[in-house]
Amino acid sequence: MSVRYPQPLRPGDRVGITSPSSGVPAELGARLDVAIHDVKARGYEVVVGRCMDGSGHISAPAADRASELMSMLTDPAIRAVVPPWGGETAIDLLSLLDWDRLRDAEPTWLVGYSDMSTVITPLTLLTGTATVHGNNLMDTPYRAPDGLLSWLDIVAAPQGHPFTQTPPNRHRATGRDDYRSHPDVSEFTLDTPDRWTRLDGDGDVQVEGRLIGGCIETLCNLTGTPYLDVSAFARAESPEGLLVYVEAAGDDAFTICRNLHGMRLAGFFDQANVVLVGRTSAPDADSLTQHRAVLDALGPLNVPIIADVECGHVPPYLPIVNGARGRVVHTSARSELTQTLD
Repeated sequence: MSVRYPQPLRPGDRVGITSPSSGVPAELGARLDVAIHDVKARGYEVVVGRCMDGSGHISAPAADRASELMSMLTDPAIRAVVPPWGGETAIDLLSLLDWDRLRDAEPTWLVGYSDMSTVITPLTLLTGTATVHGNNLMDTPYRAPDGLLSWLDIVAAPQGHPFTQTPPNRHRATGRDDYRSHPDVSEFTLDTPDRWTRLDGDGDVQVEGRLIGGCIETLCNLTGTPYLDVSAFARAESPEGLLVYVEAAGDDAFTICRNLHGMRLAGFFDQANVVLVGRTSAPDADSLTQHRAVLDALGPLNVPIIADVECGHVPPYLPIVNGARGRVVHTSARSELTQTLD
């Protein structure tokens, strides 16, 4: 099995919208309309699925969500699929998806983060299809700050050509935009200076490998299952090692520490040349910060650990392609992630 990259999107291509986890409440319908218009403004057609109900924590019964996702991912007329956002329990889809059919189908871009890690990371590991861990549909209207890209830029990028993202060294420290009152907001509030932080020591970092990772709170539940065999993926696709990224959605530092210990013991980080850790607004504990939680769990790996990367729940968003070849550079003067779709 080799990594399969979907064809780059071109004007006129179709983008499917469905909610494999949580749907969109009625009061946020205006924001959904703004986000759909943003995709259409790129010249794409949009197909909105039936599984979009936001009155509960899931958009539809698991069988319906799995069927709609399968239909979109195997429809050759749909070139990318994006959810409105993540959610809580997309794990209930995994046993209902036809992984052999997905492996045989022409690859389609699947985009998302948070609970979508539960689907996109196994899709890469089990079928070799590259996926995008990046801003969801409701985040799409935001203009990416200088140095970063949107998922729409990624899915249109030509294969074989490297692209480099550099952090803007600013993030939003507190709060989120109110889509009810401001459904058309398109500018990030980046009010706090910051930059990537090496947790395990000093010194410059320059490493290469294939990229894989996702949300800690969702992926930790897949350790030990066939859906998260990172070691097998590394042996087949990246014997030189992996660039592993993880990010905390909201769990406290004790929970993140335990989850990362469990993922390490299950072999999730065995082939890591570096671990990138997303910036988080998740709470510290009385005697343990989020940074110390990461170091406690992953320090025994003896690889560079770089935190405060823009690959998590804190705006802005740095899209990462699961399966892409990557190069990480982090020095006192610059930080960057280069990805190549080959």
